[in-house]
Amino acid sequence: MKQWVVVVGGTNMDVVARTSAPLVPATSNPGRTRISPGGVGRNIAACLGLLGAPVRLVSAVGDDTFGDEALRVTAACGADVSAVRRAPGRTGTYTAVLDERGELVSAVSDMAIVDELELDTLHLDDAALVVVDGNLSRAQVEKVLAAASAADVPVAFEPVSVAKAGRLHDLVRGLFLVTPNSDEVSALTGRSRDPWAGIHDLHARGNEHVWLREGVRGSYVCRAGLPTVHLPAIPVEVVDVTGAGDAMLAAWVAAWLRGADAVEAARDGHRAAAATITSPDTVRADLAQAMAAFEPPTPREVTDAHDH
Repeated sequence: MKQWVVVVGGTNMDVVARTSAPLVPATSNPGRTRISPGGVGRNIAACLGLLGAPVRLVSAVGDDTFGDEALRVTAACGADVSAVRRAPGRTGTYTAVLDERGELVSAVSDMAIVDELELDTLHLDDAALVVVDGNLSRAQVEKVLAAASAADVPVAFEPVSVAKAGRLHDLVRGLFLVTPNSDEVSALTGRSRDPWAGIHDLHARGNEHVWLREGVRGSYVCRAGLPTVHLPAIPVEVVDVTGAGDAMLAAWVAAWLRGADAVEAARDGHRAAAATITSPDTVRADLAQAMAAFEPPTPREVTDAHDH
């Protein structure tokens, strides 16, 4: 029975520093630092495990203590990590600086270890969905898409960043779900001034669902041939935005596996995002219980571009 979610992407350790006062550039700032497992693919897999979905992570980590810790914590969340490759060298790191409000100021991603991930024998016979994160190289994404096509498994793609979306733009076609923000839509389509035309282009390439996620402005569920639906962000006090998008996608997938449609799945996604940004943890161990504390946002159909 095809029931597993196979997540292919990056695993790293997050080093996140948050200032305790408004940030002053080009000098030392007082604040606090935490270190915890991260990586887009890993975060999505961990959140899916915490939400009770059968999930297998396909990734690569180094043969160091960071790799040991990342695998231990991810497995404790309920994800199968048996397909994670241990490669000689250092586990990837994501180093971020947040301001006193918890908003991202800048970050450096060192994910060279992901290049060690070999995907020639990707096992998808039991997969209901493959989730691909944009940290993968072009050759790796091509292998995943070929394996998914051969196994007739739908694919969800998380672009991760503008730069990563740009180098993979022509591969984003015929997918089940794409989850960009408006800048990433521009990188995927070349529509720098009109993300809505870009979304139309993504649908024209055969991508079924485009979930435009705009942070505090909420998200837009865009489905080919159906009205666009806007969901407002759930108002919360931000502690740390790190990992919110990953939890959001994981909750969407978990809800879809249970039979929810795209809009209902997105409502669960917003609850997961709210639960995550109100916690100092990138992936909170009580995610399912924390989500239950938030009312899902009310969807609203968008009838023309000016409503966006």
